[in-house]
Amino acid sequence: MPASISTTKDGAKRQTPLSVKKMPNMPASIDMKQFWQAIGQRATGSTIVTARSHGGPAGLLGLSATHLCADPPTMMVSVDKRTSALPTILDARHFAINYLSSAQRELADIFGGKSDLKGADRFTTAAWDRLATGAPTLSEAVGVIDCELVETIERYNVVIVLGRVVATSSNPGAIPLVHFRGDYLP
Repeated sequence: MPASISTTKDGAKRQTPLSVKKMPNMPASIDMKQFWQAIGQRATGSTIVTARSHGGPAGLLGLSATHLCADPPTMMVSVDKRTSALPTILDARHFAINYLSSAQRELADIFGGKSDLKGADRFTTAAWDRLATGAPTLSEAVGVIDCELVETIERYNVVIVLGRVVATSSNPGAIPLVHFRGDYLP
């Protein structure tokens, strides 16, 4: 078990085992409207999270995609259990995080469910490539992080997907699509 190292008053080093406490599964006693309003105050880069399995490509608008750590390079995506792309991510054992440019607002809406296009049909509206894993990677993305799935964690109504970074690409001249307060910054 990992341990933390602390120093006592006399200067001696002491190792204390770290413990992981499971959070209670109880409803929050907070107003959900206020919760989402507070969450909306953070500006985030808009991403499309993609995967490809034997059934074809799948993707979702991922506003909760971030790095977990740099050593080893690991990414984290929170995916609602009801999201249609989740089975593809789990079956494929890989995913790519595609950071959208400001010119790709319509694509964000398509993958965010604001269009009649569903499933693999969403991929007909843009040019896609592949890096190492075979997950679809957006040709004109600001950046792409391609990951092999290494772990999933189920909590409440989401699956937290952890992926080891195996390839990246970037387009430093592109302007990112930033989501803020329920809309996109100009």
